[in-house]
Amino acid sequence: MIFWGTGDPSFLQTGLKSANGYNFLKNSDKRLFFSSGFYQNDFYGSGWAWDDYNDYYQAEITEIPVEDNVAVLSADKNGKLQISPAGLSMFLKCDSNYRPSAFRVKRDFLSNTFVYPALPVPANYHQEIPWKTSTALTVSLLQDTLRKPVYEIHLPLPDSAKSIYNANADTVYRHMLQPSDNFIAEQLLLVCSSVKFNMLNADSVIQYSKANYLNDLPDVPQWVDGSGLSRFNLFTPRSIVVLLCKISDQMKNDSLLHSLMPAGGLTGTIRNAYKTDNGKPFIWAKTGSLSNNHNQSGYLVTRKGKRLAFSFMNNNFTRPTHEVRDEMVRIMTYIHDNY
Repeated sequence: MIFWGTGDPSFLQTGLKSANGYNFLKNSDKRLFFSSGFYQNDFYGSGWAWDDYNDYYQAEITEIPVEDNVAVLSADKNGKLQISPAGLSMFLKCDSNYRPSAFRVKRDFLSNTFVYPALPVPANYHQEIPWKTSTALTVSLLQDTLRKPVYEIHLPLPDSAKSIYNANADTVYRHMLQPSDNFIAEQLLLVCSSVKFNMLNADSVIQYSKANYLNDLPDVPQWVDGSGLSRFNLFTPRSIVVLLCKISDQMKNDSLLHSLMPAGGLTGTIRNAYKTDNGKPFIWAKTGSLSNNHNQSGYLVTRKGKRLAFSFMNNNFTRPTHEVRDEMVRIMTYIHDNY
């Protein structure tokens, strides 16, 4: 049996725990062949910061992601360092010359050597580090988790190939939006490309979307990736407001739309930023942060029942981010209370 990747981020994703694809491969009595080379872009998006490679939010992009393409490191019950997936344990190396200010693991930039200091592992230690992807590693991880051989070949995707769906789309969107998961955002572009163009190319989806869905935005966007990790992305607040209105008009279901997004005072990235109004949220918004930049866009319902879309973009500031965030909260709370 030959299988291709669709870029599906839910495959063995740690939070979604979607297993349809896994079970299909696991229960097959045929020899398994992974046909690689379907993905046409780089492992990083255009303009990504190379020195963020060790940070959890910058996982590499692949045609078959496995467990978020991120290694999870922690202390076991005996106080020893452990890594998941366990197949990466062979790459853990102690280095007495590595002396960070606190216990921290660092991956080699060009390989999967994970270096840790000669220090006791704190009991509450937890770190997530993207691994260096390769087809060989993907095949190895698939073999480890399936407990059966997987072979690599290179064949074009035939028209007769069938898709396996791992998770409900709304569930995936919710898991992307509420914790602000960059990895899912990037991989979903590939899923769209797989469906629309029978290939895995994020650029094709971006150009198609700009031409067919975003051609009426008030300002022409510069858009290069799925997550917004690149500083090459340039959108104006008024274009984001128009986009938010387009989404709301298409869904025609505020309850569902709001359920997908972080809710002020209750869930996601703005859970602690806002207070609720007698236990009920009044704001549902997505945040976006890079160094010296902090944005927030979403929906607001006022006490008088007015439904509003808004977008803040705060750029190139040097003051603490919490001061900028608190001022946005003050403004939006005032609008809710008085309008």
